[in-house]
Amino acid sequence: QVQLVESGGDLVQPGGSLRLSCAASGSIFSVSAMGWHRQAPGKQREFVAVITPGGYTNYAESVKGRFTISRDNDKSTVYLQMNSLTPEDTAVYYCNADPPDGSSWYWGQGTQVTVSN
Repeated sequence: QVQLVESGGDLVQPGGSLRLSCAASGSIFSVSAMGWHRQAPGKQREFVAVITPGGYTNYAESVKGRFTISRDNDKSTVYLQMNSLTPEDTAVYYCNADPPDGSSWYWGQGTQVTVSN
């Protein structure tokens, strides 16, 4: 069983920065692709970023150049550094783990990010 716990969400002003963390329990972290998705009120959940076990990264166009995903396999933690935040980034951010055997993804409970004056 894998559990994912996100933290770091907060209220921040436009132009500000936040770093989200996702701590994973279980032994599959180091062999799983880890990602972040987000869901704004009234909208579908959307992809934000992903990082493979080898460190390859991919980002949604809307966050390229502003967000950086990273992972620390020793700590079983994945991070999302978010800079130059705008109100359009307001959402609940979810961490996910994509196991290498093709089984169902694991999801965290989400952390709220609000960008507002």
